[in-house]
Amino acid sequence: MAPPLITLKDIQLTFGGTPLLESAELTVAAGDRICLVGRNGSGKSTLLKIAAGFLEPDHGERFQHPNASVRYLAQEADFSDFATVRDYVVAGLGPTDDHYAADYMISDLGLNGTDDPERLSGGEARRAALARALAARPDVLLLDEPTNHLDLTAIEWLENHLKSTRSALLLISHDRRFLETLSRSTVWLDRGRTRRLEESFASFEDWRDKVLEEEELERHKLDRKIVREDQWMHGGVTGRRKRNVRRVRELRAMRQEVRDQRHSVGSVRLDVAEGSQSGKLIVETKNLSKGYGETDLISGLNLKIMRGDRLGVIGPNGVGKTTLLKLLTGQIEPDSGTIRHGASLEVVTLDQRRDELDPNWTVSDALTGGRGDQVVINGKARHVASYMKDFLFLPEQRLSPIRVLSGGERARLMLARALAKPSNVLVLDEPTNDLDLETLDLLQELLFDYPGTLLLVSHDRDFLDRIVTSVIAPTGNGEWTEYAGGYSDMLAQRKGEELTKRRKTEADSSDRKAATAPSEPSRGASKGKLSFKEKHALETLPGEIAKLEAEIGALSKKLGDAELFTRDRAQFDAASARIAEAQQRLEDAETRWLELEEKRAAQVG
Repeated sequence: MAPPLITLKDIQLTFGGTPLLESAELTVAAGDRICLVGRNGSGKSTLLKIAAGFLEPDHGERFQHPNASVRYLAQEADFSDFATVRDYVVAGLGPTDDHYAADYMISDLGLNGTDDPERLSGGEARRAALARALAARPDVLLLDEPTNHLDLTAIEWLENHLKSTRSALLLISHDRRFLETLSRSTVWLDRGRTRRLEESFASFEDWRDKVLEEEELERHKLDRKIVREDQWMHGGVTGRRKRNVRRVRELRAMRQEVRDQRHSVGSVRLDVAEGSQSGKLIVETKNLSKGYGETDLISGLNLKIMRGDRLGVIGPNGVGKTTLLKLLTGQIEPDSGTIRHGASLEVVTLDQRRDELDPNWTVSDALTGGRGDQVVINGKARHVASYMKDFLFLPEQRLSPIRVLSGGERARLMLARALAKPSNVLVLDEPTNDLDLETLDLLQELLFDYPGTLLLVSHDRDFLDRIVTSVIAPTGNGEWTEYAGGYSDMLAQRKGEELTKRRKTEADSSDRKAATAPSEPSRGASKGKLSFKEKHALETLPGEIAKLEAEIGALSKKLGDAELFTRDRAQFDAASARIAEAQQRLEDAETRWLELEEKRAAQVG
């Protein structure tokens, strides 16, 4: 087994009198790909800071291998004292690191090294922080919500980069697909303690549910034992006029155990206030255009949204997703074209910036509008403390100012406000930001059952695949295209479109060559038939594909050896490079075989 690079043992930490971490443990070795999961507020970010050496626990031991380099990506970057992005990134390099690595990473992440880091957008700031952490190529990468504020293009770039990195990874993320793709083991932080599963996040939720069921069974057994002992106390002791001190002491200890147990945190209970039914048509646009300055964000858009549709809006940051939502909901006017809204629309919007929350409001004020202590949901009045409980707020938080809430708590509060309002059209702009995975699951269930129409902007691929019935994405020059299905369906359709375009280009090129070539007597060949070389490729490609798949499997198994990096660094690097090359060759071979098979089928037809 590979020697540990970072070890945390018996970590304990208390904030404000409440234990946050109790006997938490963690080990990161070379080659590890660990995801750290748990509810909002469970202490994940705190444990990661302790692992990075930036926070001292009240009790416990932290060990870092003396030769191991560690880089930590915090949720918020500190750009103070840095004049340019390059200065900030270079400051993260070690004494022996090449400054070229910083320039390469800045360029790869689409940044300008001369920009003032204090003037970056949220997405740019996140990419700068990633560049600083990744450029050093450390032995251990500790990443806290690395996909926050990133668009889909940047998320997929990061995913591919981390797949091939030699660094051991410890990740915190709410992006389910990101975790499933990158993790090989899972650490669950729950009620101050850690449990480790030597499988990827894909297996975590079934395992977690099984653990909780076993806990509940053990708790039930303990409760029944207490009842039996209580009956003995009131019967047996009195009847025999003799006190069994040991059994009395055991009963007292069992009762104390029940009092001391930290039960699993409850789940968010989400209900949406339903409005009256809208008309069949929600919105229709014809030749809709909108731009700012010389930039065309939307050009000639024709779109029809009907009642019950669930439309996902995706694309890079700054491409115009929020502008499109504002046009569709009538908040801004187009430069040209027409837009028609249906009848009886009750629109409720959840803004990703949470600008509508006054930091001086209390949680109660935010939910009631400062009018009394009642919230009306579907015509029924509920006490605000009861409604808060549905979103995992404690009763004593009712009078807490919003400025003291965590990011996850603010996200839940915004959801609580939005879902309390009657609606038949929900407009959600990045609703998954700062939500834990359990709350995300419940939000998905709610939106799946929502009877109205949904307009959703999100960079969460799994969330899009589970929720939307179609997605609309930019295709360049202000043009947008709607695709049936979710995000994965869009990728498949785009791949088909690219293949069709490539075939058309090749066919046009062949036609031009044929038109300019000297005429020759026909030798029995006809247009569209497979050449000898193509027939040979069609017969041999399946074998080549099988060999590449076997090679990739063997390389994956080799790279899964946690000791390989420390035992033979050169072999680890060679295997990493080879698997990337083999995966590309496999993709090319599969694409070529598909082209030839379709050509053969067309010939037979």
